[in-house]
Amino acid sequence: SPGTSTLSTSRCWSRGVPREPGARWTEPGCQSCSCQGGRVMCEAVSCPISCSHPLPPPAGGCCPSCAGGELPLSCPIPAPHSPLQAGNVSCISPECSPGSCPSPSPADCCSCQPAKCSFQGRSYAHGARFSPDGDDCTTCICRGGEVECSFAPCPALDCPQHQRHLGPGQCCFSCREPPAPAGCFVDDNGVEFPVGQIWSPGDPCELCICQADGSVSCKRTDCVETCPYPIRIPGQCCPDCSAGCTYMGRIFYNNETFPSSLDPCLSCICLVR
Repeated sequence: SPGTSTLSTSRCWSRGVPREPGARWTEPGCQSCSCQGGRVMCEAVSCPISCSHPLPPPAGGCCPSCAGGELPLSCPIPAPHSPLQAGNVSCISPECSPGSCPSPSPADCCSCQPAKCSFQGRSYAHGARFSPDGDDCTTCICRGGEVECSFAPCPALDCPQHQRHLGPGQCCFSCREPPAPAGCFVDDNGVEFPVGQIWSPGDPCELCICQADGSVSCKRTDCVETCPYPIRIPGQCCPDCSAGCTYMGRIFYNNETFPSSLDPCLSCICLVR
């Protein structure tokens, strides 16, 4: 059976190797084993440590070593005033100079307080944001004793310089509203008609009016002839049936008689309807 021998009941077998009674050896995994009464007894290797910061075990070893050095720490350690024993660490605090931090986040081991800022007779803590007296368009911040200020960004304007305006309490210029038109310009010669003016632009049958927003609205008149021989008066849109008659290119007044151009024996008269 495992752990026994046919030659001697007190001999042990371990991993195919015979062990004499009372023998001790180390198995993989840092197990300390011995042969006792024909049985193999194992327990974890016990490592006595005589220093505060031993070195890791060497390759193939089970116990840390106190000889040859020590483990590093997070902050640099100044040279001690007395010799150190192997494997022991002695720590002292670094010497810190008084004063403010050189930067908001110091990288060394000394603690400090960021410097305050003095601006226009007032004191501000590090990181404080404020606006100078009477200037809401400027924002300042205190950084390690120095004041950094910036101005409010303003949009780009598409109006000329003379139309830009800075109102009370405003940080940026704005464009003025264009003045309301006082009339209508109808040609390149600068002719202007007042709002509400009605005129004819060369055609007596077309009438235009100047609107309140400076635009021009025009409308054409449709003529309806009520007689077969109306009179066309220069400058007037529609022919006139009440003033007389037009016959064969000649104008005759109301109730006027005249011979017919087709038959000289016929007499014609201009009648008002």
